Amino acid sequence: MARSTSGKAKSRKRRTLYVIGGAEDKVGSSVVLKRFLSLAGGRKARVVVVPTASSFVDEVVETYTRVFTRLHASVEVSVVHVESRQEAADPALVERMASATGIFFSGGSQLKLSQYYPGTPVGDAVHAAYQRGVVVGGTSAGASIMSRFMISMGDEGITPRQRMSQLTAGLGLLDDVVLDQHFDQRGRYGRLLSIVANSPQLLGVGIDENTAAEIRDEQELRVHGAGGVFVVDARQAVTDAPDARRRAPLLVSGAVVHSLPAGATFDLRDARLTDFVERHPDVDVRGASARERQAEPTPPAPSTTEHSPHDEQQPEQQHESS
Repeated sequence: MARSTSGKAKSRKRRTLYVIGGAEDKVGSSVVLKRFLSLAGGRKARVVVVPTASSFVDEVVETYTRVFTRLHASVEVSVVHVESRQEAADPALVERMASATGIFFSGGSQLKLSQYYPGTPVGDAVHAAYQRGVVVGGTSAGASIMSRFMISMGDEGITPRQRMSQLTAGLGLLDDVVLDQHFDQRGRYGRLLSIVANSPQLLGVGIDENTAAEIRDEQELRVHGAGGVFVVDARQAVTDAPDARRRAPLLVSGAVVHSLPAGATFDLRDARLTDFVERHPDVDVRGASARERQAEPTPPAPSTTEHSPHDEQQPEQQHESS
């Protein structure tokens, strides 16, 4: 039997995606971006910023260079920007991706990203970097591009309607998941639900602004930031999507919804909560796993003698409020 000369098997680096719902804090504590920088190597990070989605490339580069160097002065920041698929074959840009410890896609237009990166040498370099353990992150449009299929445009609103959104090819770093961003702030529940109703093999993940989903090995999702991550599983749902007319409200019954705040950990393959952190005004409770919590007996209800009579609604009040 062959033996390792080092005496230890080489540990495989975990693959990490870091997808942000947009409008992340860049001037305050910058919790969301600080976590990305930590994953990229902290003070030793070499970050490549990809501003292609934006119409304000210079401003985007200046902004992220400023915030990353504010968080860690020794961070190296470089840029990869292309405006055609031909430019995305530039060996110098491929090499720049190869030397990065973190790659960050800015917000803007998803369609610009889907035009220039998937299936090009620079796009392939992103794949190679991801496979060797480089954290690949993005915000807004830069988050959507991570999955194999991405929402490239669509309407806002709570009610899911037929053909209210459009899917386009993404980078393909994440299979069987479709990502949406600015989720709560722009009312994108309807369009995400319409996508998974029409393609139930896809798990829908909506990310609020100033919030990030850190995804390890395409399976473990952990939430960071000020908002929440919304997961929709329609694999067992009943829907009239195959027969619904354009713009018609969709029937979607039996979809499973998960609302995940910061500290929650979710298994994307099994579509289940695996751990969470209870946050209270005066204490941060870090305890057992979700499975262990579910196994705990339900505490007895408090005795009614502990309540003040004023805590109970009078019959008239109950009637008036019904």
